[in-house]
Amino acid sequence: MFTAIIQSTATVMHLRLLRNAAVSSNYFFNHSRPLRNMKPIRVSMSSLPPSDPFEICVKASVTTPNRIGDCPFCQRVLLTLEEKHLPYDLKLVDLANKPEWFLKINPQGKVPVIKFHEKWVADSDVITQTLEEKYPSPPLTTPPEKTKVGSKIFSTFIGFLKSKDPNDGTEQTLLRELTSFNDYLKENGPFVNGKEITATDLSIGPKLYHLEIALGHFKKWTVPDSLPFLKSYMKAIFSKESFIKTCTQPQDVIEGWRPKVKG
Repeated sequence: MFTAIIQSTATVMHLRLLRNAAVSSNYFFNHSRPLRNMKPIRVSMSSLPPSDPFEICVKASVTTPNRIGDCPFCQRVLLTLEEKHLPYDLKLVDLANKPEWFLKINPQGKVPVIKFHEKWVADSDVITQTLEEKYPSPPLTTPPEKTKVGSKIFSTFIGFLKSKDPNDGTEQTLLRELTSFNDYLKENGPFVNGKEITATDLSIGPKLYHLEIALGHFKKWTVPDSLPFLKSYMKAIFSKESFIKTCTQPQDVIEGWRPKVKG
């Protein structure tokens, strides 16, 4: 636990975090360092953790009651909440039979959707960006020049998964994207921005999870051993506590993709 020491004014003259410490209101005036030598620090109170859990609607499992469903975009948001240690209250939505209360707050009927200050906000890009702005610690921002790394993997995975023609080049297209990502990780890894996980990893991870399960089931296809840095990346992401807590069951991934594959 940390105790934040701040003055109750708009401009804070001094801020220090003490572990397990109770501090009197005279701290700033009795501290040995003169206040006149300190630079004012602006502190955004929105960066403090919320007192109440966020309400968030995500897809419900189609195979098991009271479990998270197979939406990589929902997991991306949940991962962000977990990595930032923000409390949340899950609302599982049956997308095949959307309840009236859900359509009332979100007429488009899409997930994820989260409640910010009495307003429901949809779209994982918007949600994760808002969370980063309001709660910047710990930081998950990916440097701008790295945000597009691995961005074509998901679309090329879907193209190969849905393909009925083994000679249409979709497998080769996916392999090119995976190879490019593997080579990037070799030079810059273990994660997209080096040693620390960022928002881009939290976006790519759930998509690679779907790729591994869906292609393994419907195509009997696995990531080749010739891509060791990619395989290590997947293992590292999938074994994180936040990922294990927020991922769906393999059977839900299979059932979620089945209509698209068979169709």
